[in-house]
Amino acid sequence: MMKLTGINQITLRVNDLLKAEEFYCDILGIKLDHRVGASISFLRLQSDLLVLVKAETVGSPGARDIRVDHFGFRLASDGEVDAAARYLDDRGVHIVTYPARRREGKAFFVMDPDGNLVEFYSMYDNGIGDDSPDVDLSTPGTYATASRKNLVEERDSTKSRRSRK
Repeated sequence: MMKLTGINQITLRVNDLLKAEEFYCDILGIKLDHRVGASISFLRLQSDLLVLVKAETVGSPGARDIRVDHFGFRLASDGEVDAAARYLDDRGVHIVTYPARRREGKAFFVMDPDGNLVEFYSMYDNGIGDDSPDVDLSTPGTYATASRKNLVEERDSTKSRRSRK
């Protein structure tokens, strides 16, 4: 059996490489490591890589065939989770769920410019806790479907009449 020690990289297909870099680098603070031509950007967060690849076909926030389900960034405490939600909300990032207590910590979800679902969470030192009535047990998909639909409708409503099909 292999002894995996973590995730080295996540690769996302994106519609607009510069818009995706702006979200992940400028707003979230992940450093640009290097670019390969005009279609691939390697972003580094300590020893982990987030790779952005220009999609060959335009993806829609409502489509699920070329995107990952979600991925998460861990924060040190529940307080940092709350602060991150405020920070992202202040910058106009699409918040899918606001911070909620979960069995393992506190978490919330946002969508990047391409409709990828991104989680920010804290993890209690003792791991997953007991179930209680105030714990949110819903899955990310519960919220993402409606949010993706809203993003598509919002984007389509801003297209010129001629480009709508």
